[in-house]
Amino acid sequence: VQLQASGGGLVQAGGSLRLSCAASGRTFSTYAMGWFRQAPGKEREFVAAISWSGVSTYYAEFVKGRFTISRENAKNVVYLQMNNLKPEDTADYYCAAGVTVVADTDYYGMDYWGKGTLVTVSS
Repeated sequence: VQLQASGGGLVQAGGSLRLSCAASGRTFSTYAMGWFRQAPGKEREFVAAISWSGVSTYYAEFVKGRFTISRENAKNVVYLQMNNLKPEDTADYYCAAGVTVVADTDYYGMDYWGKGTLVTVSS
C-alpha cells in the first residue's frame, strides 16, 4: 500500500488543521491506519491510530480531546482533525498502515509509511 499525506501548513496557536492521507490499493479497508509525528531533533512518536473498521481508535495522551482520527474506506482516505493546536504540535506528520493496531508499542503495528506533511504552529 502506498500512502500520501497532505493538509499540513502554518497555523496560529489555537487554530485547526485537517490532515488527509490517501492510500492506493483496493485493500485499504483491511488495514489499520495511524498518524505519527517527528519534530526537529526528536524521535518519531505515535499520535493516533484507527482500526480497519473505524470502530476502535487510539490516541497519545498529549492529543486526547484535541485530535480526532477518522477514515472513509470508500475513498481510501484517513483523516486527522487537529483542533486547539499548540506550538509544541509543530512537526512532520506521517501516516502509516498495518495489518492491525498493536497498542502501546513503538509503531503500533504499522508496517507501511508515507512521506510527511509539515505542520507549523506559531505562538
